[in-house]
Amino acid sequence: MPRSAQGVTVVALLADPDVPTEIARRVARVLPARLADRSVRGRRFDVEVVSEPFTAGTEDLPTVMRRIMDRGSAEDWDIVVALTDLPLHSHGRKIVVDLSHEHGLALLSLPSLGGFRLQRRARRAVEEAVLGLADPQATAAKEDQSPLGSSAGRLTPIQPDPVSEEEAADLRYVVSGPRGYLTVLAGMVRANRPWRLVPGLKKALAAALTTGAIATVNSTVWSLAQALSAPRLVIAMVGSVALMIGWLIIDAQLWYRSTDTSPEERKRTALYNASTVLTVAIGVIVCYVGLMVVNLLWALFILNDQVFASMTRTPLHATDYWTLSWFVASVATVGGALGSGLESDEAIRAAAFSKREQERRHMVQDDEGD
Repeated sequence: MPRSAQGVTVVALLADPDVPTEIARRVARVLPARLADRSVRGRRFDVEVVSEPFTAGTEDLPTVMRRIMDRGSAEDWDIVVALTDLPLHSHGRKIVVDLSHEHGLALLSLPSLGGFRLQRRARRAVEEAVLGLADPQATAAKEDQSPLGSSAGRLTPIQPDPVSEEEAADLRYVVSGPRGYLTVLAGMVRANRPWRLVPGLKKALAAALTTGAIATVNSTVWSLAQALSAPRLVIAMVGSVALMIGWLIIDAQLWYRSTDTSPEERKRTALYNASTVLTVAIGVIVCYVGLMVVNLLWALFILNDQVFASMTRTPLHATDYWTLSWFVASVATVGGALGSGLESDEAIRAAAFSKREQERRHMVQDDEGD
């Protein structure tokens, strides 16, 4: 006997691989109990997680929705909630969720939930979407007709948007305006997980650490670090970080270019490139801070008061350790930029982008090649 006939509502969380699947699995652990507690008719829910790339090879929203419907019709599911880390667009607006009450499905774009507290926001959004699809009238009356419920007001300015009759969805919520743009941008950066850039650039880090170790024992560097004022040290830091960011983007061909010149595609391209710059920038800044700490520890171990005083004609103070490690971190970052040239382009892309973003770029390259 089907589970739906036994009073159990079967909910499938259809998730793209990588981050969406991780989130879906965490959500599935608590979702049945939370849904049962909030269900107005005391329903029971059975939640399944299915990980598969349902957005692979396309960014066309109708195509994605059709794939979800086909997948849902082939299984014994009452409700399907699809999660993707692909930023979805419609007429220049960034989609948070598309719902089809007729087909019992919802498509949730995780980047539109922002880059902070994503797990919590995704869980609440999935919960509200399921309740809205399971009992639209009761949920609408309870939550002021918002399919995202109380989570909507705390995320960003989420608002309903008209859906054309040709589309599968009958209810759509979007984010718009500068705040919505920043929310989606933060979500895309988080999906790329910029902290992975640090261990992903092994050769660049080796070159940077080697440069820093050599510079720390160089008496000329000691004198330069003492002579530089704070503004000059800041300029050196900003310049070295900017050089590293620019070099990685150019050398590994991370900059996205589209042959489509439509206004919507230009906005999408700008969004992708902005997320690339921020992803790489966060990774490089983390590397810079790490280099500064390592150089400080190395300086504390290696510097000698008498030798330092004989070379610089000034005594060694505590602030000299910080100044030297700060300046050496900038020098080492430049060395790391040169060392990154030894990394393969694929290694840098794997470190800088999520799997979904890598697949999307491969798809674009293949289309341009054809």
